[in-house]
Amino acid sequence: MTNEATVLMKAGKFEKSLIKSRTALKLAIAIKDDNSIATCYNTIAANFDELSEFDKAFFYYQKGLVYADRTNNSELKNWLYNNLGNIYCFDKKQYEKGIQYYKKSLDYSKKNKDSVQIVFTKLNITWAYFDIGDFNKGIPYLNFVNKYHPKFGDESTIVALNMLNGMYYDFKNQPEKATSYFENAILLGNKGNEKSDLSFTHQEYSKFLLKNGDFKKAYQNLAIYNTLTTELNYEEKLKKINVIGINLELDEYKREIDNIETKYKTKQQVLLEKQSKNKQISIIIISLLLIIIILFYFFFQNTKLKQKNKLNDIQSKIQENIINATIDGQELERKKIANFLHDNISALLSSAGLHLSVFSSKNNIESEEIAKTKAILKRAHDKVRDLSHELLPALLARFGLFYALNDLCEKNSNSHLKFEYSSTIDEKTRYNNEFEMKMYFIVTELLNNVIKHSGAKNTTLSLQEVKDKLLIQVWDNGTGFDTNEYHAIEGFGLNQIRARINNMKGEIVIQSKLNSGTSIHIKVPILYKA
Repeated sequence: MTNEATVLMKAGKFEKSLIKSRTALKLAIAIKDDNSIATCYNTIAANFDELSEFDKAFFYYQKGLVYADRTNNSELKNWLYNNLGNIYCFDKKQYEKGIQYYKKSLDYSKKNKDSVQIVFTKLNITWAYFDIGDFNKGIPYLNFVNKYHPKFGDESTIVALNMLNGMYYDFKNQPEKATSYFENAILLGNKGNEKSDLSFTHQEYSKFLLKNGDFKKAYQNLAIYNTLTTELNYEEKLKKINVIGINLELDEYKREIDNIETKYKTKQQVLLEKQSKNKQISIIIISLLLIIIILFYFFFQNTKLKQKNKLNDIQSKIQENIINATIDGQELERKKIANFLHDNISALLSSAGLHLSVFSSKNNIESEEIAKTKAILKRAHDKVRDLSHELLPALLARFGLFYALNDLCEKNSNSHLKFEYSSTIDEKTRYNNEFEMKMYFIVTELLNNVIKHSGAKNTTLSLQEVKDKLLIQVWDNGTGFDTNEYHAIEGFGLNQIRARINNMKGEIVIQSKLNSGTSIHIKVPILYKA
Protein backbone atom coordinates (compact mmCIF):
# COMPACT_ATOMS: atom_id res chain seq x y z
CA MET A 1 0.00 0.00 0.00
CA THR A 2 2.87 2.38 0.76
CA ASN A 3 4.36 1.61 -2.65
CA GLU A 4 1.00 2.29 -4.29
CA ALA A 5 0.73 5.58 -2.37
CA THR A 6 4.15 6.60 -3.65
CA VAL A 7 3.19 5.79 -7.25
CA LEU A 8 -0.02 7.80 -6.88
CA MET A 9 1.91 10.75 -5.49
CA LYS A 10 4.39 10.72 -8.36
CA ALA A 11 1.44 10.66 -10.74
CA GLY A 12 0.05 13.79 -9.10
CA LYS A 13 -2.93 11.99 -7.53
CA PHE A 14 -2.34 13.46 -4.09
CA GLU A 15 -5.80 12.85 -2.66
CA LYS A 16 -5.67 9.14 -3.44
CA SER A 17 -2.08 8.93 -2.25
CA LEU A 18 -2.98 10.55 1.10
CA ILE A 19 -5.94 8.24 1.64
CA LYS A 20 -3.86 5.19 0.77
CA SER A 21 -1.02 6.37 3.05
CA ARG A 22 -3.43 6.98 5.93
CA THR A 23 -4.87 3.49 5.68
CA ALA A 24 -1.39 1.95 5.43
CA LEU A 25 -0.27 3.94 8.47
CA LYS A 26 -3.13 2.60 10.60
CA LEU A 27 -2.22 -0.96 9.65
CA ALA A 28 1.49 -0.35 10.26
CA ILE A 29 0.71 1.05 13.73
CA ALA A 30 -1.51 -1.96 14.46
CA ILE A 31 1.34 -4.41 13.75
CA LYS A 32 3.95 -2.10 15.37
CA ASP A 33 6.21 -2.10 12.31
CA ASP A 34 8.55 0.90 12.85
CA ASN A 35 9.99 0.71 9.34
CA SER A 36 6.53 0.78 7.71
CA ILE A 37 5.31 3.54 10.06
CA ALA A 38 8.32 5.71 9.17
CA THR A 39 7.80 5.03 5.45
CA CYS A 40 4.12 6.00 5.69
CA TYR A 41 4.94 9.23 7.49
CA ASN A 42 7.55 10.02 4.85
CA THR A 43 5.01 9.45 2.05
CA ILE A 44 2.36 11.58 3.79
CA ALA A 45 4.93 14.35 4.32
CA ALA A 46 6.11 14.12 0.71
CA ASN A 47 2.50 14.62 -0.47
CA PHE A 48 2.18 17.78 1.61
CA ASP A 49 5.62 18.86 0.39
CA GLU A 50 4.39 18.59 -3.21
CA LEU A 51 1.32 20.64 -2.24
CA SER A 52 3.55 23.33 -0.67
CA GLU A 53 1.97 22.67 2.73
CA PHE A 54 5.41 22.89 4.32
CA ASP A 55 4.31 23.07 7.97
CA LYS A 56 2.40 19.79 7.66
CA ALA A 57 5.22 18.22 5.64
CA PHE A 58 7.74 19.28 8.30
CA PHE A 59 5.60 17.74 11.07
CA TYR A 60 5.25 14.37 9.34
CA TYR A 61 8.90 14.21 8.27
CA GLN A 62 9.86 14.64 11.92
CA LYS A 63 7.39 11.96 12.99
CA GLY A 64 8.88 9.65 10.37
CA LEU A 65 12.41 10.33 11.62
CA VAL A 66 11.44 9.31 15.17
CA TYR A 67 10.42 5.86 13.94
CA ALA A 68 13.21 5.58 11.35
CA ASP A 69 15.81 6.09 14.09
CA ARG A 70 14.51 2.89 15.70
CA THR A 71 15.42 0.92 12.56
CA ASN A 72 18.56 0.10 10.55
CA ASN A 73 17.07 1.54 7.35
CA SER A 74 19.84 3.96 6.34
CA GLU A 75 18.18 4.70 3.01
CA LEU A 76 14.97 5.89 4.68
CA LYS A 77 16.93 8.01 7.17
CA ASN A 78 18.80 9.54 4.26
CA TRP A 79 15.52 10.60 2.57
CA LEU A 80 14.05 12.03 5.77
CA TYR A 81 17.14 14.06 6.71
CA ASN A 82 17.44 15.39 3.15
CA ASN A 83 13.75 16.35 3.02
CA LEU A 84 13.95 18.12 6.39
CA GLY A 85 17.06 19.94 5.15
CA ASN A 86 15.05 21.18 2.15
CA ILE A 87 12.32 22.62 4.39
CA TYR A 88 14.76 24.25 6.81
CA CYS A 89 16.70 25.89 3.95
CA PHE A 90 14.13 26.78 1.33
CA ASP A 91 10.97 27.32 3.42
CA LYS A 92 12.00 28.25 6.96
CA LYS A 93 15.23 29.96 5.78
CA GLN A 94 17.07 28.40 8.74
CA TYR A 95 20.14 27.55 6.69
CA GLU A 96 22.39 26.50 9.56
CA LYS A 97 19.93 23.80 10.68
CA GLY A 98 19.18 22.85 7.09
CA ILE A 99 22.87 22.29 6.30
CA GLN A 100 23.21 20.14 9.45
CA TYR A 101 20.36 17.90 8.23
CA TYR A 102 21.87 17.74 4.73
CA LYS A 103 25.19 16.62 6.22
CA LYS A 104 23.45 13.88 8.24
CA SER A 105 21.73 12.79 5.04
CA LEU A 106 25.14 12.78 3.35
CA ASP A 107 26.55 10.50 6.08
CA TYR A 108 23.83 7.91 5.42
CA SER A 109 24.38 8.21 1.64
CA LYS A 110 28.07 7.44 2.17
CA LYS A 111 27.18 4.58 4.49
CA ASN A 112 24.94 3.14 1.75
CA LYS A 113 27.59 3.90 -0.90
CA ASP A 114 24.81 5.60 -2.87
CA SER A 115 26.77 7.75 -5.34
CA VAL A 116 23.63 9.18 -6.94
CA GLN A 117 22.30 10.39 -3.60
CA ILE A 118 25.73 11.74 -2.57
CA VAL A 119 25.87 13.94 -5.67
CA PHE A 120 22.29 15.07 -5.12
CA THR A 121 22.81 15.97 -1.44
CA LYS A 122 26.10 17.78 -2.10
CA LEU A 123 24.32 19.86 -4.74
CA ASN A 124 21.72 20.82 -2.10
CA ILE A 125 24.48 21.78 0.36
CA THR A 126 26.15 23.91 -2.33
CA TRP A 127 22.88 25.71 -3.03
CA ALA A 128 22.30 26.36 0.69
CA TYR A 129 25.79 27.83 1.20
CA PHE A 130 25.52 29.97 -1.95
CA ASP A 131 22.09 31.25 -0.87
CA ILE A 132 23.62 32.75 2.29
CA GLY A 133 26.67 34.06 0.40
CA ASP A 134 29.12 31.62 2.04
CA PHE A 135 30.78 30.65 -1.25
CA ASN A 136 34.07 29.51 0.31
CA LYS A 137 32.28 26.72 2.21
CA GLY A 138 30.10 25.80 -0.75
CA ILE A 139 32.85 25.62 -3.41
CA PRO A 140 34.31 22.21 -2.33
CA TYR A 141 30.84 20.65 -2.64
CA LEU A 142 30.32 22.30 -6.05
CA ASN A 143 33.67 20.97 -7.30
CA PHE A 144 32.64 17.45 -6.26
CA VAL A 145 29.26 17.72 -8.02
CA ASN A 146 30.86 19.11 -11.20
CA LYS A 147 33.26 16.16 -11.23
CA TYR A 148 30.76 13.35 -10.62
CA HIS A 149 27.46 14.72 -11.97
CA PRO A 150 28.11 13.46 -15.54
CA LYS A 151 28.30 9.90 -14.16
CA PHE A 152 25.85 9.91 -11.23
CA GLY A 153 23.61 12.96 -11.77
CA ASP A 154 20.43 13.22 -13.82
CA GLU A 155 18.45 15.73 -15.86
CA SER A 156 16.40 16.88 -12.86
CA THR A 157 19.43 18.67 -11.36
CA ILE A 158 21.31 19.86 -14.46
CA VAL A 159 19.54 23.25 -14.50
CA ALA A 160 20.34 23.88 -10.83
CA LEU A 161 23.97 22.81 -11.35
CA ASN A 162 24.47 25.27 -14.21
CA MET A 163 22.83 28.03 -12.16
CA LEU A 164 25.15 27.34 -9.19
CA ASN A 165 28.17 27.50 -11.48
CA GLY A 166 26.90 30.85 -12.76
CA MET A 167 26.63 32.11 -9.17
CA TYR A 168 30.14 30.81 -8.44
CA TYR A 169 31.76 32.60 -11.39
CA ASP A 170 29.81 35.74 -10.52
CA PHE A 171 31.38 35.52 -7.05
CA LYS A 172 34.82 35.02 -8.70
CA ASN A 173 34.20 38.13 -10.88
CA GLN A 174 34.41 36.16 -14.11
CA PRO A 175 31.33 37.54 -15.92
CA GLU A 176 31.88 35.70 -19.22
CA LYS A 177 31.87 32.27 -17.59
CA ALA A 178 28.99 33.26 -15.31
CA THR A 179 26.94 34.39 -18.32
CA SER A 180 27.67 31.15 -20.17
CA TYR A 181 26.46 28.98 -17.26
CA PHE A 182 23.37 31.09 -16.57
CA GLU A 183 22.30 31.04 -20.24
CA ASN A 184 22.98 27.29 -20.51
CA ALA A 185 20.82 26.72 -17.40
CA ILE A 186 17.99 28.72 -19.00
CA LEU A 187 18.36 26.81 -22.28
CA LEU A 188 18.20 23.44 -20.50
CA GLY A 189 15.34 24.64 -18.28
CA ASN A 190 13.23 25.63 -21.26
CA LYS A 191 13.80 22.21 -22.82
CA GLY A 192 13.04 20.23 -19.65
CA ASN A 193 10.40 20.19 -16.93
CA GLU A 194 12.30 21.78 -14.03
CA LYS A 195 10.22 24.97 -13.99
CA SER A 196 11.09 25.79 -10.36
CA ASP A 197 14.87 25.62 -10.98
CA LEU A 198 14.37 27.62 -14.17
CA SER A 199 12.58 30.39 -12.25
CA PHE A 200 15.41 30.54 -9.67
CA THR A 201 17.91 30.73 -12.53
CA HIS A 202 16.17 33.76 -14.04
CA GLN A 203 16.17 35.39 -10.61
CA GLU A 204 19.89 34.83 -10.00
CA TYR A 205 20.74 35.83 -13.59
CA SER A 206 18.77 39.04 -13.08
CA LYS A 207 20.81 39.84 -9.95
CA PHE A 208 24.02 39.17 -11.88
CA LEU A 209 22.98 41.40 -14.80
CA LEU A 210 21.90 44.19 -12.45
CA LYS A 211 25.25 44.03 -10.68
CA ASN A 212 27.03 44.33 -14.05
CA GLY A 213 24.91 47.25 -15.28
CA ASP A 214 22.81 45.44 -17.93
CA PHE A 215 19.56 46.83 -16.54
CA LYS A 216 17.34 46.05 -19.54
CA LYS A 217 18.27 42.37 -19.65
CA ALA A 218 18.09 42.19 -15.86
CA TYR A 219 14.52 43.48 -15.98
CA GLN A 220 13.60 40.97 -18.72
CA ASN A 221 14.88 38.06 -16.64
CA LEU A 222 13.16 39.36 -13.53
CA ALA A 223 9.88 39.58 -15.48
CA ILE A 224 10.30 35.94 -16.61
CA TYR A 225 11.02 34.92 -13.01
CA ASN A 226 7.82 36.65 -11.86
CA THR A 227 5.80 34.97 -14.62
CA LEU A 228 7.17 31.51 -13.78
CA THR A 229 6.60 32.07 -10.06
CA THR A 230 2.99 33.07 -10.74
CA GLU A 231 2.49 29.92 -12.85
CA LEU A 232 4.01 27.73 -10.13
CA ASN A 233 1.81 29.34 -7.48
CA TYR A 234 -1.25 28.76 -9.65
CA GLU A 235 -0.29 25.11 -10.14
CA GLU A 236 0.10 24.75 -6.37
CA LYS A 237 -3.36 26.21 -5.83
CA LEU A 238 -4.86 23.72 -8.30
CA LYS A 239 -3.17 20.89 -6.43
CA LYS A 240 -4.54 22.12 -3.11
CA ILE A 241 -8.08 22.41 -4.47
CA ASN A 242 -8.01 18.69 -5.28
CA VAL A 243 -7.35 17.72 -1.65
CA ILE A 244 -9.57 20.17 0.24
CA GLY A 245 -11.42 18.32 3.00
CA ILE A 246 -8.92 15.51 3.50
CA ASN A 247 -8.58 15.08 7.26
CA LEU A 248 -5.12 13.90 8.24
CA GLU A 249 -4.86 15.39 11.73
CA LEU A 250 -2.46 13.86 14.23
CA ASP A 251 -5.24 12.66 16.59
CA GLU A 252 -6.57 10.38 13.86
CA TYR A 253 -3.36 8.33 14.00
CA LYS A 254 -3.41 8.00 17.79
CA ARG A 255 -6.74 6.20 18.03
CA GLU A 256 -7.02 2.52 18.71
CA ILE A 257 -7.77 0.75 15.45
CA ASP A 258 -9.95 -2.37 15.46
CA ASN A 259 -10.87 -4.31 12.34
CA ILE A 260 -9.73 -1.45 10.11
CA GLU A 261 -9.31 -3.61 7.04
CA THR A 262 -12.80 -5.13 7.37
CA LYS A 263 -14.46 -1.76 7.99
CA TYR A 264 -12.57 -0.24 5.10
CA LYS A 265 -13.78 -2.99 2.71
CA THR A 266 -17.37 -2.77 3.96
CA LYS A 267 -17.53 0.98 3.54
CA GLN A 268 -15.97 0.70 0.12
CA GLN A 269 -18.60 -1.87 -1.01
CA VAL A 270 -21.47 0.29 0.27
CA LEU A 271 -20.00 3.29 -1.46
CA LEU A 272 -19.70 1.41 -4.75
CA GLU A 273 -23.34 0.27 -4.54
CA LYS A 274 -24.56 3.80 -3.87
CA GLN A 275 -22.44 5.14 -6.68
CA SER A 276 -23.86 2.64 -9.16
CA LYS A 277 -27.46 3.53 -8.16
CA ASN A 278 -27.02 7.26 -7.94
CA LYS A 279 -24.30 7.95 -10.47
CA GLN A 280 -25.97 10.92 -12.11
CA ILE A 281 -26.98 12.50 -8.79
CA SER A 282 -23.48 11.99 -7.44
CA ILE A 283 -21.93 13.69 -10.45
CA ILE A 284 -24.20 16.71 -10.03
CA ILE A 285 -23.56 16.92 -6.27
CA ILE A 286 -19.81 16.55 -6.68
CA SER A 287 -19.77 19.22 -9.39
CA LEU A 288 -21.72 21.62 -7.19
CA LEU A 289 -19.45 20.86 -4.24
CA LEU A 290 -16.37 21.48 -6.33
CA ILE A 291 -17.74 24.83 -7.49
CA ILE A 292 -18.64 25.78 -3.91
CA ILE A 293 -15.20 24.68 -2.66
CA ILE A 294 -13.41 26.67 -5.36
CA LEU A 295 -15.51 29.77 -4.65
CA PHE A 296 -15.01 29.34 -0.92
CA TYR A 297 -11.28 28.85 -1.42
CA PHE A 298 -10.90 32.09 -3.36
CA PHE A 299 -13.16 33.92 -0.90
CA PHE A 300 -11.09 32.57 2.00
CA GLN A 301 -7.81 33.53 0.32
CA ASN A 302 -9.11 37.03 -0.39
CA THR A 303 -10.31 37.45 3.21
CA LYS A 304 -7.04 36.08 4.52
CA LEU A 305 -5.06 38.49 2.35
CA LYS A 306 -7.13 41.45 3.55
CA GLN A 307 -6.65 40.39 7.17
CA LYS A 308 -2.94 39.94 6.62
CA ASN A 309 -2.63 43.39 5.04
CA LYS A 310 -4.64 44.91 7.87
CA LEU A 311 -2.46 43.15 10.43
CA ASN A 312 0.69 44.35 8.68
CA ASP A 313 -0.65 47.91 8.72
CA ILE A 314 -1.42 47.66 12.43
CA GLN A 315 2.00 46.19 13.20
CA SER A 316 3.67 48.88 11.13
CA LYS A 317 1.70 51.57 12.97
CA ILE A 318 2.58 50.06 16.35
CA GLN A 319 6.24 49.95 15.37
CA GLU A 320 6.11 53.58 14.27
CA ASN A 321 4.43 54.56 17.53
CA ILE A 322 7.10 52.74 19.53
CA ILE A 323 9.86 54.47 17.56
CA ASN A 324 8.22 57.88 17.94
CA ALA A 325 7.56 57.39 21.65
CA THR A 326 11.19 56.35 22.15
CA ILE A 327 12.57 59.32 20.24
CA ASP A 328 10.12 61.73 21.91
CA GLY A 329 11.33 60.46 25.25
CA GLN A 330 14.96 60.83 24.18
CA GLU A 331 14.39 64.39 22.97
CA LEU A 332 12.55 65.33 26.16
CA GLU A 333 15.35 63.85 28.27
CA ARG A 334 17.98 65.63 26.16
CA LYS A 335 16.18 68.93 26.76
CA LYS A 336 15.80 68.29 30.50
CA ILE A 337 19.42 67.19 30.92
CA ALA A 338 20.72 70.10 28.82
CA ASN A 339 18.72 72.63 30.81
CA PHE A 340 19.76 71.02 34.10
CA LEU A 341 23.44 71.05 33.12
CA HIS A 342 23.26 74.67 31.92
CA ASP A 343 21.06 76.12 34.65
CA ASN A 344 22.32 74.12 37.64
CA ILE A 345 25.63 72.28 37.26
CA SER A 346 27.25 74.97 35.10
CA ALA A 347 25.99 77.71 37.44
CA LEU A 348 27.26 75.83 40.50
CA LEU A 349 30.70 75.34 38.96
CA SER A 350 30.89 79.03 38.02
CA SER A 351 29.80 79.99 41.54
CA ALA A 352 32.38 77.68 43.11
CA GLY A 353 35.12 79.19 40.95
CA LEU A 354 34.00 82.72 41.84
CA HIS A 355 33.95 82.00 45.58
CA LEU A 356 37.41 80.47 45.38
CA SER A 357 38.73 83.52 43.53
CA VAL A 358 37.23 85.90 46.13
CA PHE A 359 38.62 83.81 49.00
CA SER A 360 42.15 83.75 47.57
CA SER A 361 41.95 87.50 46.79
CA LYS A 362 40.79 88.48 50.31
CA ASN A 363 43.36 86.28 52.05
CA ASN A 364 46.18 86.97 49.60
CA ILE A 365 46.61 83.26 49.11
CA GLU A 366 47.95 82.12 45.73
CA SER A 367 48.95 78.51 46.34
CA GLU A 368 49.55 75.97 43.57
CA GLU A 369 46.65 73.84 44.87
CA ILE A 370 44.15 76.75 44.61
CA ALA A 371 45.35 77.56 41.09
CA LYS A 372 44.93 73.94 40.05
CA THR A 373 41.48 73.77 41.67
CA LYS A 374 40.37 76.90 39.78
CA ALA A 375 41.68 75.38 36.53
CA ILE A 376 39.84 72.10 37.20
CA LEU A 377 36.60 73.98 37.96
CA LYS A 378 36.93 75.97 34.72
CA ARG A 379 37.61 72.80 32.71
CA ALA A 380 34.60 71.07 34.29
CA HIS A 381 32.47 74.15 33.56
CA ASP A 382 33.58 74.13 29.90
CA LYS A 383 32.92 70.39 29.51
CA VAL A 384 29.44 70.70 31.07
CA ARG A 385 28.69 73.66 28.78
CA ASP A 386 29.88 71.70 25.70
CA LEU A 387 27.79 68.67 26.70
CA SER A 388 24.77 70.89 27.23
CA HIS A 389 25.23 72.38 23.75
CA GLU A 390 25.56 68.90 22.20
CA LEU A 391 22.33 67.76 23.81
CA LEU A 392 20.47 70.96 22.89
CA PRO A 393 22.46 73.39 20.70
CA ALA A 394 22.42 76.93 22.10
CA LEU A 395 21.89 78.38 18.61
CA LEU A 396 18.75 76.27 18.19
CA ALA A 397 17.29 77.41 21.51
CA ARG A 398 18.23 81.10 21.13
CA PHE A 399 18.06 81.87 17.42
CA GLY A 400 16.03 79.07 15.90
CA LEU A 401 16.23 76.19 13.40
CA PHE A 402 17.80 77.99 10.44
CA TYR A 403 20.71 79.58 12.35
CA ALA A 404 21.40 76.18 13.93
CA LEU A 405 21.34 74.27 10.60
CA ASN A 406 23.55 76.86 8.89
CA ASP A 407 26.01 76.57 11.76
CA LEU A 408 25.81 72.75 11.57
CA CYS A 409 26.82 72.84 7.87
CA GLU A 410 29.74 75.17 8.59
CA LYS A 411 31.01 73.01 11.48
CA ASN A 412 30.89 69.79 9.46
CA SER A 413 32.57 71.24 6.36
CA ASN A 414 36.27 70.51 5.85
CA SER A 415 38.81 70.05 3.07
CA HIS A 416 37.44 66.58 2.20
CA LEU A 417 33.70 67.20 2.52
CA LYS A 418 31.88 70.49 1.92
CA PHE A 419 28.36 71.10 3.20
CA GLU A 420 26.55 73.84 1.29
CA TYR A 421 23.61 75.52 3.04
CA SER A 422 20.81 76.98 0.91
CA SER A 423 17.56 78.48 2.22
CA THR A 424 14.85 80.77 0.86
CA ILE A 425 13.54 81.30 4.42
CA ASP A 426 14.60 84.23 6.60
CA GLU A 427 17.02 82.93 9.25
CA LYS A 428 15.12 84.86 11.92
CA THR A 429 11.97 82.79 11.29
CA ARG A 430 10.92 80.84 14.37
CA TYR A 431 8.59 77.84 14.63
CA ASN A 432 7.20 75.82 17.51
CA ASN A 433 10.11 74.80 19.81
CA GLU A 434 9.39 71.05 19.69
CA PHE A 435 8.95 71.19 15.91
CA GLU A 436 12.33 72.94 15.51
CA MET A 437 14.05 70.43 17.76
CA LYS A 438 12.58 67.43 15.87
CA MET A 439 13.57 68.84 12.48
CA TYR A 440 17.05 69.74 13.73
CA PHE A 441 17.80 66.22 14.92
CA ILE A 442 16.32 64.66 11.76
CA VAL A 443 18.61 66.79 9.57
CA THR A 444 21.53 66.09 11.93
CA GLU A 445 20.99 62.33 11.48
CA LEU A 446 20.88 62.72 7.67
CA LEU A 447 24.13 64.73 7.65
CA ASN A 448 25.77 62.16 9.95
CA ASN A 449 24.81 59.45 7.45
CA VAL A 450 26.56 61.44 4.71
CA ILE A 451 29.70 61.75 6.84
CA LYS A 452 29.77 58.10 7.97
CA HIS A 453 28.57 56.21 4.92
CA SER A 454 28.50 58.16 1.67
CA GLY A 455 32.16 58.93 0.87
CA ALA A 456 30.85 62.15 -0.72
CA LYS A 457 32.87 65.33 -1.41
CA ASN A 458 29.95 67.71 -1.80
CA THR A 459 26.63 67.87 0.02
CA THR A 460 23.79 70.39 -0.22
CA LEU A 461 21.15 71.14 2.42
CA SER A 462 18.25 73.06 0.85
CA LEU A 463 15.27 74.54 2.76
CA GLN A 464 12.02 76.08 1.48
CA GLU A 465 8.66 77.04 2.93
CA VAL A 466 5.69 76.37 0.59
CA LYS A 467 2.04 76.60 1.63
CA ASP A 468 2.66 76.08 5.36
CA LYS A 469 4.97 73.15 4.66
CA LEU A 470 8.71 72.92 5.24
CA LEU A 471 10.58 71.36 2.31
CA ILE A 472 14.00 69.89 3.05
CA GLN A 473 16.38 68.34 0.51
CA VAL A 474 19.70 66.71 1.36
CA TRP A 475 21.79 65.78 -1.68
CA ASP A 476 25.28 64.25 -1.88
CA ASN A 477 27.53 62.95 -4.65
CA GLY A 478 28.66 59.87 -2.70
CA THR A 479 28.55 56.14 -3.39
CA GLY A 480 24.78 55.82 -2.90
CA PHE A 481 23.01 52.61 -1.91
CA ASP A 482 20.23 50.22 -2.92
CA THR A 483 17.00 51.77 -1.61
CA ASN A 484 15.43 48.29 -1.39
CA GLU A 485 18.06 47.26 1.13
CA TYR A 486 18.42 50.39 3.27
CA HIS A 487 16.25 48.96 6.09
CA ALA A 488 18.79 46.16 6.56
CA ILE A 489 21.82 48.49 6.70
CA GLU A 490 22.81 49.17 10.28
CA GLY A 491 23.54 52.72 11.32
CA PHE A 492 21.49 54.59 8.71
CA GLY A 493 18.49 55.21 11.00
CA LEU A 494 16.26 55.85 7.97
CA ASN A 495 13.41 53.74 9.36
CA GLN A 496 13.37 55.90 12.49
CA ILE A 497 13.44 59.07 10.39
CA ARG A 498 10.58 57.77 8.22
CA ALA A 499 8.57 56.96 11.36
CA ARG A 500 9.14 60.48 12.68
CA ILE A 501 8.08 62.07 9.40
CA ASN A 502 4.96 59.87 9.19
CA ASN A 503 4.03 60.80 12.75
CA MET A 504 4.26 64.49 11.78
CA LYS A 505 1.91 63.82 8.81
CA GLY A 506 4.79 64.47 6.44
CA GLU A 507 6.38 62.73 3.47
CA ILE A 508 9.89 61.44 2.77
CA VAL A 509 11.26 60.27 -0.59
CA ILE A 510 14.67 58.59 -0.85
CA GLN A 511 16.31 58.40 -4.27
CA SER A 512 19.64 56.60 -4.54
CA LYS A 513 21.57 54.19 -6.72
CA LEU A 514 24.92 52.56 -6.22
CA ASN A 515 27.73 54.90 -7.32
CA SER A 516 25.18 57.63 -8.21
CA GLY A 517 24.78 59.62 -5.00
CA THR A 518 21.73 60.10 -2.81
CA SER A 519 18.90 62.62 -2.70
CA ILE A 520 16.42 62.77 0.21
CA HIS A 521 13.29 64.95 0.02
CA ILE A 522 11.21 65.74 3.11
CA LYS A 523 7.91 67.65 3.24
CA VAL A 524 6.43 68.37 6.68
CA PRO A 525 3.47 70.53 7.80
CA ILE A 526 4.88 73.42 9.86
CA LEU A 527 3.91 73.92 13.50
CA TYR A 528 4.07 77.64 14.14
CA LYS A 529 4.46 79.25 17.54
CA ALA A 530 1.20 79.49 19.45
